[in-house]
Amino acid sequence: MPTQAERKAKLGAVVRVASGNFLEMYDFMVFGYYAGAIAKTFFPSNSEFASLMLSLMTFGAGFLMRPIGALVLGAYIDHHGRRAGLLLTLGLMSIGTLSLAVTPGYATLGMLAPLLIVSGRLLQGFSAGVELGGVSVYLSEIATPGNKGFYVAWQSGSQQIAVMVAALIGVALSSNLGPDEMALWGWRVPLVIGCLIIPFLFVLRRSLEETEEFLARKHPAPSAILKSMAVNWKIVLIGTMMVTMTTVSFYFITAYTPTFGSTVLHLATIDSLIVTLCVGATNLFWLPVAGALSDRVGRRPLLFATTILALLTAYPAMSWLVGAPSFGRLLTVELWLSFLYGSYNGAMVVFLTEIMPVEVRTAGFSLSYSLAAAIFGGFTPAISTALIHMSDNRAMPGLWLSFAALCGLVATVLARPQQATAAMPDVGRRAAPGVAE
Repeated sequence: MPTQAERKAKLGAVVRVASGNFLEMYDFMVFGYYAGAIAKTFFPSNSEFASLMLSLMTFGAGFLMRPIGALVLGAYIDHHGRRAGLLLTLGLMSIGTLSLAVTPGYATLGMLAPLLIVSGRLLQGFSAGVELGGVSVYLSEIATPGNKGFYVAWQSGSQQIAVMVAALIGVALSSNLGPDEMALWGWRVPLVIGCLIIPFLFVLRRSLEETEEFLARKHPAPSAILKSMAVNWKIVLIGTMMVTMTTVSFYFITAYTPTFGSTVLHLATIDSLIVTLCVGATNLFWLPVAGALSDRVGRRPLLFATTILALLTAYPAMSWLVGAPSFGRLLTVELWLSFLYGSYNGAMVVFLTEIMPVEVRTAGFSLSYSLAAAIFGGFTPAISTALIHMSDNRAMPGLWLSFAALCGLVATVLARPQQATAAMPDVGRRAAPGVAE
């Protein structure tokens, strides 16, 4: 039983390691919230739809670099250590944040402006490719016995704090600035705030200690790690399918909600931001609850239940919302989707750390997560916008959510018990051969 001092030290480690994860998600949320203003600043066009799509595609472009970052930086972390890798990713993210905050618009720089923004997004995506994996693996390796799900859930928990902070700043700005001021310069304010907290985050992460589990074993060379990744491609593919449910639902209920609420449902911008704030709060509640529950009943029961519920309810819920759009209906639907996301992800993230072979735990986790984000999740705002435009059916994002849920369900079936310690609670169990203990 850990002492009070040990629990305090663990809590401090959780806060320090999750701090950079906060910055990464904060930047992504700000871009998603203000996609319309960014479109007018960097991608002006005679067609509002074309301009918005270019902005949303730029949002998604960052995710294309994630798999590369997962392989390159994931191998670096698995060889050189969790602490060194997490400091490196924070530095790369900081450069991307600064570029978006200070780059002048198209009217000043012409084509150079969107090129700089896309470059900054690609750099952010490269670093984010391993950020989630590095944080999740660190938390899993410092977790106390029987509480791995609860500990790892705070990787996603830090993201929800970023969602809430970004939404609160958005509400404050929308309440004090007019639409013209927001479009002209107001959207940069949250990014400047993000830049100001970067030094503080570096101070927090520099005090991290390496995990005992990492120090206790031999560390293969990056080339050996990449070879092992190729051998374990089936596990990576299963992990990618699992994460699809997480990334699609998360980016729909957070980054896309302000755009969906204002441009599709024609609700007030502040209403959509308030809903997003509430979603971040409920996500923050459900994630550790689900993580702790998965420590008691196992990961798979939660994964099965939430994916089946999402399959049955996503499209009907969206149809009900668009039938008579209102603040109350948007809040109700988003809170239901938040419950499904939080309950699923709270069990899924720790499950993903457990199905990966220990020697490639960071690289394998990060590659699975990054592939799902690059192929599906990161482009959810753009895909949802395109589906609505092509079908003239505002409920079409519900089918996209259903597809993601189906991927998660199939992956849960394919992740056989002998592949993961997560088939049952992790208390008192040993990992199967080739699986992380």
